[in-house]
Amino acid sequence: MLTCIDGHLLSTKSKQDQYNMLNYVAAYGATAVVMLALDVVWLGFVAKSFYRDGIGHLMADPPNLVAGGVFYLLYPLGVLLFAIAPTAWSGGLVAPAEVPWSRAVLAGALFGFFAYATYDLSNLATLRAWPVRLALVDIAWGTALTAAAAAAGRWALGRMA
Repeated sequence: MLTCIDGHLLSTKSKQDQYNMLNYVAAYGATAVVMLALDVVWLGFVAKSFYRDGIGHLMADPPNLVAGGVFYLLYPLGVLLFAIAPTAWSGGLVAPAEVPWSRAVLAGALFGFFAYATYDLSNLATLRAWPVRLALVDIAWGTALTAAAAAAGRWALGRMA
């Protein structure tokens, strides 16, 4: 279907695809920003000594910023694809209103739980003296962090509509 706007012919489907893409870019950005901001506060201030006391002997000084940057680019993409808009990766873009808040937040929490549990339980299984208490706190943090990031992404997804 073609639409005429200011003398220009536009494909309605193409215009809709552009709006959808902007929705997903905004959702990704909001997810990434909220996740990074919360993690900076958590790791840099709130729980800094907790992690240093538990695994300080394993921590890099200074941290590998390239590896960290890649993580903070990839993880929000996973949250977007598997929690905020899971139909996007299956080939069907849905209208932002069709992505329920409760589903996005719950799926974000579950994604965070499984991702952080994979990391922490693998460390418990393979590293000497990985603290169980640290693993439990880190899994809980990853669950809450990812749920909050998914909520921000879902909010942004609907704002661009």
